[in-house]
Amino acid sequence: MNILVINSGSSSIKFQLICMPEASVMASGIVERIGIDGGQITYKAGMREFTEKAHFEDHTAGLYKISSLLMDLKYGVIDDTDEVDAVGHRVVHGGQRFTETIEINEDVKENIKRLFSLAPLHNPANLTGIEVAEKLFDKAPQFCVFDTAFFKSVPQMAYQYAIPQHFMTENRIRLYGFHGTSHKYVSKKAIDYLQKPESKIITIHLGNGCSMAAIKDGLPIDTSLGFGPANGLIMGTRAGDIDQSVVFYMQEHLGYSISEVNDILNKKSGMLGLTGFSDLRDIEEAAASGDATCKLALEMNAYRIKKYIGAYAAALNGLDALVFTAGIGENSSYLRSAVCRNMNYLGIYLDENSNAERSKKLREIHAQESSVKVLVIPTNEELEIANQVFDLIED
Repeated sequence: MNILVINSGSSSIKFQLICMPEASVMASGIVERIGIDGGQITYKAGMREFTEKAHFEDHTAGLYKISSLLMDLKYGVIDDTDEVDAVGHRVVHGGQRFTETIEINEDVKENIKRLFSLAPLHNPANLTGIEVAEKLFDKAPQFCVFDTAFFKSVPQMAYQYAIPQHFMTENRIRLYGFHGTSHKYVSKKAIDYLQKPESKIITIHLGNGCSMAAIKDGLPIDTSLGFGPANGLIMGTRAGDIDQSVVFYMQEHLGYSISEVNDILNKKSGMLGLTGFSDLRDIEEAAASGDATCKLALEMNAYRIKKYIGAYAAALNGLDALVFTAGIGENSSYLRSAVCRNMNYLGIYLDENSNAERSKKLREIHAQESSVKVLVIPTNEELEIANQVFDLIED
C-alpha cells in the first residue's frame, strides 16, 4: 500500500511516499519558503536527489510540483496518481473533538476551519494541503493525524487552567499540546531502546517550533505547549512563556491592537526578536564570533529548557532519559551542551565528544557516570503518520 504523507506547514510542505507495511520510503522531500523569496524544493527517490530553486506562490503550487515530480520520467516513482492508495495529513490542532486519526469528510474540514484561531500559523495551511490533495489524488481516501491527539492522556490537573470553570466546560479553553506525532514517535523509540516500558522520559522537540513532554510509561502527563502552539519554550519567532500582564500593557499603554500583539508574539518574537535571526545556525555562528546578543539569546533558550526539565522531573518523580529531537535538537551540539550543563543534581552528565558527533541514527550522548540516559533520536513524523493511517485502514 502506497501512502503519501503531507505535512503542510505555514511556509513549507514536507512529504514522503511510503510503501506500507514495509515502511520503505519511495520518495521524500520538502518545499521551502512558500510565498516568499528564496523558495526551493528538495527531492529524493532512492539514489536520485536534487535541489531546485523556484518561487512557490502558495501551497497549491508546491503540491502540484510534488505531484509532478512523483510522476516525472526521470525522477518519478509512480506512473499515475491512482497508484497513491491513501493520503495522510498532519493537522496541528484537533481541539477536543479529534483525539484519533480519522478519515476526512466535509464535516472534518469544517471543524478544522473552526480551529483556525487556535493555530493560525498551521491549521489554515493544513486545510489547504488537504483540499489540494483531494483534487490531485482524487481516488485516494484522505486521513488526518492530529498533533493534539497524543496528549489525550494528560490528566485534568495538568490540562485545566486556573480560570473560571465555564471557560473550559463551555468554551473548551484548556491545554491541548502539540508536536504529538513527533513526541509519540521518539518516545516509542526511546522505550524500545531502553527496553523499559515502565519509564520516565522527557522528550525535547526543538525546531522552529519547540515543545517538551513528560512521558510516563509511554503516555504523556504534561507538555509545554497548551491552548495554542505559542507558549512554553523560546522558539524561532514565538515568544513562549510570557507574563500575561505584558499583553495588556502593550494594548492599553503602548497602543498596539490585539492583532498586532498577536503578530508580534507569534511572528516577530522568540530568537528572531532577540537577535534578528530565526535560524539557530546563524545565531550560533554570530555567538561564536563574539556577538553578545546572540550568546545571551542562546543562554536564555537553554535556561528555559532547563526549567522545564526540572519541573517535569518533579512531575514524573524521577527521570530515566532525556530525548533531544527535531531539526535543532538533532543537530545543535551547542544547545544540547548548554541545556545539560550543571544538571548534576538530576544525575545528568554529558559526554562532550559523543555530543559533538554528527549522526542520523539514535545515539547516546551521556557520560558513563550519568544516571540519566541522554539520547538523540531523529524524529520521523511522516512515518508515524503513515503507521497510524495504515493501522486505521487495516482495522
